Amino acid sequence: MKTRYFPLILLFMLQVSCGQLNVTSSCNCDSEKKVMADLEAELAKLKKQQNKIAINISKNKTPQYGLLTKTNWKEIDQKLLQDKVKQAWPAWIYGCEELIKKDEWRKSCEAANNLSSPSNIEVIEYLHMNFDLYRAKNEDGSNEGLITGYYQPILRGSRKETKKYKIPLYAPPLDLITVNLSEIYPELKYKRLRGRVEGNKLIPYFTREEIGKKEYPLQGNELLWVQNPVESFFLEIQGSGVIKFEDGSTTQVGYADQNGHPYRSMGLALIRQGELKRHKVSMQSIKAWAKKNKSKLQRFLNANPSTVFFRELPQGLPGPIGALGVPISAERSVAIDRKFIPLGAPIFLTTTEPNSKITLNKLMIAQDTGGAINGGVRADFYWGQGKIAGSRAGSMKQSGKMWVMLPKNFPFPQLQK
Repeated sequence: MKTRYFPLILLFMLQVSCGQLNVTSSCNCDSEKKVMADLEAELAKLKKQQNKIAINISKNKTPQYGLLTKTNWKEIDQKLLQDKVKQAWPAWIYGCEELIKKDEWRKSCEAANNLSSPSNIEVIEYLHMNFDLYRAKNEDGSNEGLITGYYQPILRGSRKETKKYKIPLYAPPLDLITVNLSEIYPELKYKRLRGRVEGNKLIPYFTREEIGKKEYPLQGNELLWVQNPVESFFLEIQGSGVIKFEDGSTTQVGYADQNGHPYRSMGLALIRQGELKRHKVSMQSIKAWAKKNKSKLQRFLNANPSTVFFRELPQGLPGPIGALGVPISAERSVAIDRKFIPLGAPIFLTTTEPNSKITLNKLMIAQDTGGAINGGVRADFYWGQGKIAGSRAGSMKQSGKMWVMLPKNFPFPQLQK
């Protein structure tokens, strides 16, 4: 795989060195000509190798949404009747604000916009008329997967650093370079390469540990300041939150970008070091551990090299903005892996309440994604805002099944040849 993408990295470095990415640099392009000439032959060889590898990989690669299996509505009809599906209708209408711009979704969204405050039965009839039903599966063929929860935390904060508020939330750094890999490799849709320029080279961006060092590489890039490093850490995991200021006013912040390093679970690091038992790990248990182990805390925070950068959201939004680009709705929006499920699709989820065997069957809308949400049957259930939602989200680690609703004659992507 490294050989396959090496030409991309070389070309990217050359583009950076010659100013093609609008990055300020002291590079003299004339001095790069010899380097470019030396690399041409190597790039040609690597491209031949890349094409051979791509052919071999494509034989075993599942096409996007390729694990969805068409099935009969009878599988979930009774469960739909037991759910108050009209409660999901506002979330669906929000989603249609973006989906209606896409040909494959336009007809179903136009039909939705013609319905005003539909009843439960009318929503079900609408779904039957406009969608086919698909059963979600994992790559191993199983149809059950992990269902977790997330929420929108409320943190106290300040627009300026003070003795009380000294943990920064960062805006995206100006020197963060992002490359959409799918522009060169279509099979890498939604994959991005992030880094920064040092001299004439693209190198990985600063890790969480490097950002927090005394050298303070992101000084001047602070968006807001909060009080608690653990709450700040979980804010990054949730992807959005509300910051409440001393005067009582608030602002919403949402995901803007990320430093390019993979997410690593702090809970897993605590388990491996014997700090917590596997069956006891939750957001609440990690916060309790942090209060008792302040001297160890930063080391375990740094176990996750990923850092999320934020932006302030417009005032008056009914919820945080999800990956679809619309506000998400409490207990009716889920985050999914869009390699396997189209973003925006209605989903029927069968699982259980957090830490319980009580059935939780709901019509949901796939309006968000997440770095830890990977797999064909994998969802993150959005519980809403505040402590109660946080308690439920933090303890949710259930097994569940998913059915996906796609417009009739939905054009499934094919493998790139």
